[in-house]
Formats: sequence, C-alpha cells, structure tokens
Amino acid sequence: MAAAGRIILAIGCLLLATPAFGSASGEDLYKEVLASTGAYEDSELTAYLEGLVRDIVSVSEMAGEEFTFTLVDSGDINAFATAGNYVYINRGILNYIRNEAQLVSVLAHEVGHITQRHVSVMPAVAGGASFLSWLAGALSGSMEVYQAGQAYANSLLKGHGRDNELQADESAARYMAKLGYDPNEMLEMLTVMKDLEIMQKERAAKGGAPRRAYHGIFSSHPRNDMRLRSAVSKSKNIETSATRDSGAERYRQVTEGLVWGENFKEKEQKAERWSDRKLRVRFDYPDGWTHQVDSQLKAVVGQPEDGAARLSMQTHPRTPQDPEEYLYNHLKIPQLRDGKEVKPARLKGYTGILPGQDGQADQRVAVVFYKLNAFLFIGEVAEPSTFDAFDEHFLESIDTFRPISNREIEGQRPQTIHWVKATEATTFDGLGEYLKLTPFEVQDLRLINGYYPSGEPKPGEWIRFFRQE
Repeated sequence: MAAAGRIILAIGCLLLATPAFGSASGEDLYKEVLASTGAYEDSELTAYLEGLVRDIVSVSEMAGEEFTFTLVDSGDINAFATAGNYVYINRGILNYIRNEAQLVSVLAHEVGHITQRHVSVMPAVAGGASFLSWLAGALSGSMEVYQAGQAYANSLLKGHGRDNELQADESAARYMAKLGYDPNEMLEMLTVMKDLEIMQKERAAKGGAPRRAYHGIFSSHPRNDMRLRSAVSKSKNIETSATRDSGAERYRQVTEGLVWGENFKEKEQKAERWSDRKLRVRFDYPDGWTHQVDSQLKAVVGQPEDGAARLSMQTHPRTPQDPEEYLYNHLKIPQLRDGKEVKPARLKGYTGILPGQDGQADQRVAVVFYKLNAFLFIGEVAEPSTFDAFDEHFLESIDTFRPISNREIEGQRPQTIHWVKATEATTFDGLGEYLKLTPFEVQDLRLINGYYPSGEPKPGEWIRFFRQE
C-alpha cells in the first residue's frame, strides 16, 4: 500500500521579496502548478474549500478583492500562497485535518500571508535555476531541489521568516474569530502537525531519509509557543455575532473517499500498446501501427497501414545462458552485425542486425529476458532500401518493453479515506491487521486520528482509515 504523504518544505515562507533573486508572477506559478501537478478532481470538495476561502477573505483587510483557490492533486502535506492572491492547498494535508475549523486555520494562515504582503515577489532558487522549476520539483518530491529550497528557507527563517509566520498566524486567528470559529483549533492543528514531525524524524533516523518540514504554525513554532498562544488568546476578545461549530460532520462528508497517498488516475491504454497481464509485460508499437496476435506464429505482429514493415514478438522459455549466448546457441540465430546489449527497463537483452542474403532485406533481431521467459523480437521490411528508416522504429519499440506494475494489474486504483464509528472492540492494531497494513501504515492510521504514538479510539468516536477499493 502507498505510504502517507510526505511532509515537504512548504513554499509560503519562500515567497518573500528578495531583490537578489529572479521573480515570476502569480499567474505564471499558477500555470506551472496546473501543468506539473494538476488540480484534484472533486467538484464538491473544491466548491466547499472555495466557499471557505471566500468567507475568510470577506472578514480580512482585503474584503472584496478576488482570490483564486486551487486544490492541488498532491499527497504531500502542504499549503501555500503566492502573489496575485493565489491560495493553494494539497489534498495530502486534508487527511490530517479533523474538522472544518482546523481547515480554516490552515487556509486563513495562507490568506494572511497575502493580506500582510508577504508574497509580493517570488524568488528563484539556487544560482540561476528558475523558481518555477524549483516549484515543480518540490511538488513532485524531488530531493535535489528540496534540499536547495530547504537551505534557502532556513536562511529566511533566520531573518524575517519567523516574524512573517507569526503575522500570518495572528491574522488567521482574527479571521477565525470574526467568522465564529474557535481559534483554539489552530493549537489543535499544531499538535497534529508536531506529532507528524516527530514521527517523520523517527522514521528518518531508522531509514536515513532527510526530514521534511511544513511551514507556518506547523514548523516555526514549538508545540507550546507562547507567542502563538498569545495571538490565539487575543483573538477571543474580538466582538462578533457570528457563531460556528467545529464543522466536524461537514468535514467528514466532503472528505469521504478522498485519495490517500499517490493518486493513480485511470488512463486509457494507447492503441499501439500490446500487453499481456498473464506474462505481466508490455511494449509499444510505433505511432499509427496496428497489431494482432498471430495464432500460427504464436506471436504478436504489428505493422503500419501500408504494410511496409512489421515487428513481431514471440515468447520462448528462458535458459541459464546470457541473452547473446541464448540467441546464438539456443535459438541458432546466425551471426548478427553490430551486436550490442540492450537494457529496456533495466532488463537484460541483446540485439543486432541479421544481414539479408541474395538481395533480401536485413532484419532487426533482439531478445529480452524477464523472469522465466525470453522475448524474441524480429523487425522486417518489404523493401531493402527502407530498412534503416524502419530500424529506428524497431529499436524504439523494443526499448519500450517493460514489466507491468502491480498498480497496472490492479487497474491503478488509489487508496481512499473512509470514516466509521469506533466500537468497544475497535483498536488501531486490529484495524491494521484487518486492512493488512504495514507497521508504518498503522502509525499513519493512529496519526490521522489523533492517537500517535499511543491510545485507542473511544466507542462512538468517528475515525478514518485508508484502503484500496
């Protein structure tokens, strides 16, 4: 099963005005986010979040101004704001939030970065690399760009970063109070994120992976930061006629079925792809080619519309020989010209050109090993003069050969979140055993329900779990 979303360095604290770095517009960044990661496709959830952002803005210093909200399709735990009044939240962090009030504390913090003018210029990261490229790497979990960004973020936090985070927290507490939410939910959210940080540190110590941290109230404050508690306390003195509960029931409804971890979107198989789920392998023919199984040859055969060439693939039992020896000694293939190793998907293989005799065309011959089978490719052309041109296509197709992953076998179905009421018999270890979770996943289960590192749910309490449908 997929692991929990990683904690990544959030971008909100990286959007300070810094003349030494290049800049990009909020609109440019918005386009890059959509292109590199994309928006999560859930119209009900997105409309719910957009409504909350509108409510927050309506009680802020920028009431009446237009804000653009995006729910990012990433399992990473993050939320950020950029110039141009753009607010983003990753679906990954939603799995750690327990109610609407906690969600509002996160969104209000990001709106606070905008209203307090912390995001007027977006810097580039690391000696000439564009900020947009850095963002794409951060959203996709690239460790190299993450480390560059982390170093820069640390330098900011030593300067004005912590002050900006506190200003955003103070703004968020005010907005929550004006809307009628209990600002103490900010502190509850802080507790969850600090537990997550502790868990990630422990895992990093065991596995040697770098620790990643989220910004805002979730990293710039210790668990008992008196400055944050003071900001929350002051907000309670704000006079308002609005009253809202924690919104736990509403939150459960809109997050039922939310993707947990990686989102394996359904994809239509391209027409040129041949696959065999029993053999668990696939490869792609050139664009525009069609293919079919030839029962007499016991092979799959593909060709272009005009029949000017064809590429066939047969399955044979493998022997202990290496691919080159297998071709010559087992299949008795004559000596090949320009023979060389091939490694599609890091598998072992060998290929070469079988010279044509008496005016006949050359042929491309290749064999690739996977598990107990040897897959023999033969590329042929109708006219000898066309071999070189078609041979490029033969090699490209052979290079697409690869095993089919478990996710493809299972239809690429993601894990999703579901809510249930605990009974007297409910325990997290018991749930883990029933759902066949790993020990780390049981820790994740505890964490998203507020019981890390120990404790059990109370009878009648709503808890969530993740599973693949």
